[in-house]
Amino acid sequence: MTTVAHLINGELVTNVGRTAPVFNPSIGEAVRQVALADQATIQSAIDAAKAAFPAWRNTPPAKRAQVMFRFKQLLEANRDKIAAMISEEHGKTIEDAVGELQRGIENVEYACGAPELLKGEYNRNVGPNIDSWSDHQPLGVVAGITPFNFPAMVPLWMYPLAIVCGNCFILKPSERDPSSTQFIAQLLHEAGLPKGVINVVHGDKAAVDALIEAPEVRALSFVGSTPIAEYIYSEGTKRGKRVQALGGAKNHAVVLPDADLDNTVNALMGAAYGSCGERCMAISVVVAVGDQVADKLVEKLVPKIAALKIGAGTSCGLDMGPLVTGAARDKVKGYIDSGVAQGAELVVDGRQLSVAGCESGFFVGGTLFDKVTPEMSIYREEIFGPVLCIVRVGSLEAAMQLINDHEYGNGTCLFTRDGEAARLFCDEIEVGMVGVNVPLPVPVAYHSFGGWKRSLFGDLHAYGPDGVRFYTKRKTITQRWPQRASHEASQFAFPSL
Repeated sequence: MTTVAHLINGELVTNVGRTAPVFNPSIGEAVRQVALADQATIQSAIDAAKAAFPAWRNTPPAKRAQVMFRFKQLLEANRDKIAAMISEEHGKTIEDAVGELQRGIENVEYACGAPELLKGEYNRNVGPNIDSWSDHQPLGVVAGITPFNFPAMVPLWMYPLAIVCGNCFILKPSERDPSSTQFIAQLLHEAGLPKGVINVVHGDKAAVDALIEAPEVRALSFVGSTPIAEYIYSEGTKRGKRVQALGGAKNHAVVLPDADLDNTVNALMGAAYGSCGERCMAISVVVAVGDQVADKLVEKLVPKIAALKIGAGTSCGLDMGPLVTGAARDKVKGYIDSGVAQGAELVVDGRQLSVAGCESGFFVGGTLFDKVTPEMSIYREEIFGPVLCIVRVGSLEAAMQLINDHEYGNGTCLFTRDGEAARLFCDEIEVGMVGVNVPLPVPVAYHSFGGWKRSLFGDLHAYGPDGVRFYTKRKTITQRWPQRASHEASQFAFPSL
């Protein structure tokens, strides 16, 4: 069985210590293994990044950007290969994998603007013959810890921008589907990135803790579940690190009586069941305003769920593949069991799905609950599977209160034709990313991604303008050259204009 190696200082390194199996979830079998980093491996990556930093930080931003231009071309040239690698280890469909990669490439495109993004501010004569300016300087060695559900896109949220800002980066991707992440990082070296500027180390909690504890690592960016996000934020900040930790979600879609229900249902199908629901922006709760709306939604959703094309992720023309692991499948089935036990109405049950030729795969079919209430586990907790819940309320105000009372505030959307209702919703909802007739309001690369409440720990969102701020520190210089012949007296009052 082949081993996915670490990438340290431009070289592939396979330690002889612990390994973990990497599964093809469509067939339920391990297809390779991944090396798990120990303390020494993590330290060697840190040392490589630290050694590369002085030269890289002094490389002109325009030259850094040229690396990103070539990197973008290589990503596009290898699109099909990368998508196949994602699909094999994650289980998402080929089309979904291509879409993920494209959203990642958009962040590389944004990073290509490094000379503009890193421009400082300059003012002449802020005082008598005094000039002042500021610039954005890199932090040094920074690290990112990324989840299994977007092995290409989420790392590309992080290191392209960190690198063009002059930092050196250590990436700890998910050990569940590491191959595409590793391959993409290798393309950076093919694009001309110096050795040591990007390093990839695979591992589990031991690797995460080593990055948290390492004093040389100045900043940590994380995307994953809320308990781990909270842990990384707490442990990192207490050590003086800059930390940005994106956690879990429970995203609601509010449907008003005036909504175009046919288009709404089509949007909900993709948002709830795309990627088997393994998205932090997946719609997992529909808040139907009025029983009539709820009844019509159920009527229209049931046949569409039954018609979902489900199969091996590496096949084309599918709607949904398997969940990433057997444990993930069993956890989702457990949530469905709890929904039934707690009194929700199970309209469509995906627990017994069997895919011909993939009987050992980690599949759960599209599932629909109606008459879900806020105290139920399937409402409160992030399921991360193809389970959609319908909650019935009497008004838009009740729907908004329901959302605002939830501990998560990642994403939400409203389906309506009413501009006044949409404006009220956008103004008053306590959620970080909001869509109006847009089910997955993921910001484009030149904005920034992040939720509110327990969906984000830290002050800055991911990528875009906030990403530049996160990966740099501002320095302001005030300069004056007095005339050689002048003799100036001491000034003891605080200087002002």
